Amino acid sequence: MKTFYQVLIAIITIAGNMAVGSAQSGGTNAADRDKDYEALYSSLSVKISQDNIRNAVFYLSKDPLPRRVLNWSLPGHDHSSLEEADVWIMQQLRSSGYAPETDETRVRAFGRDLSKPLSQQYAPPPEGAPWYVARNILAGKQGTEHPEELIIILAHKDSQSWIASPGANDNAIGTCGALELARVLSAYQPKHTVRFIFCNEEHTPWTSVTAAENIRASGLKVLAVINLDGIGVKAPRQAGHLTNVTRYTSAEGERIADLMASLNIRHALGLEQTKYHSESAGDDDGSFINAGFPWSVLNIGSMPYGDPNYHSEGDVAENVDIKNAAVTVQLTLAAILHLDIFGRP
Repeated sequence: MKTFYQVLIAIITIAGNMAVGSAQSGGTNAADRDKDYEALYSSLSVKISQDNIRNAVFYLSKDPLPRRVLNWSLPGHDHSSLEEADVWIMQQLRSSGYAPETDETRVRAFGRDLSKPLSQQYAPPPEGAPWYVARNILAGKQGTEHPEELIIILAHKDSQSWIASPGANDNAIGTCGALELARVLSAYQPKHTVRFIFCNEEHTPWTSVTAAENIRASGLKVLAVINLDGIGVKAPRQAGHLTNVTRYTSAEGERIADLMASLNIRHALGLEQTKYHSESAGDDDGSFINAGFPWSVLNIGSMPYGDPNYHSEGDVAENVDIKNAAVTVQLTLAAILHLDIFGRP
């Protein structure tokens, strides 16, 4: 069976070099495009459900799955907890009308160094540690005008492999935010291909590297990457605030960060929206920057990361700020639609 990328490449080959133009081809003027954008955002943003996000977070980080790792299984179960999470995520995508696919990366669980502070105790896998097969889950909607250009929504779905943490804020919440975006966008027909990638970064090597390198090898273009990780997480002093930081590494990423700020104001979302420049590419968006895709950013609740339960057993579902996460999902939706209709900022 042909993969998603093979199908896209075939379409591009058949289509040849048809006029690229802008994302808003067809002779529509800027005012009409703006009306289209407003109507789309208004109709789709109200469908984002805090209850859906909450229920999904509790499923993936409390009951029935208290962890999502390859090196631990629920008592009496034949598959690892991460494999069970993968099955559930794919079921959610199918129920929204997608046909998810997977790829494979050989990984190992991190070791643990008890001499370090708790949040930094991950260590290289010990000698002789077993290898596992980790899978990215990929799903998307093919673009009608620019199928070869991808708008990517990215989130890592695994929890820490070296400690028994539920990983609710890191990163069940980003995973569930991406799933909610997939559900809300399921009836939307984009001009560019919208791609959801659920990867793994709490095992080594990171599978987002595999995803980025596969896209580079395919010859497809990346219009933008928005990574959702720890959305809504903040320091205790910020309790009660709605926060989002768009972290960027490149000049191109800063333009997306500025777009996020303008959309937060335009739609009166009420986020304390800021941007943060990182000198080096990090997290799963960094995998795409390193692969040559500079239009890549991270949406996160705080930077530096303010969760007092980071990389600990205390990262539980009850501590997730669902409202904040849902508003960040609304902002991300606005960015996706704006990128699709108007192109890059």
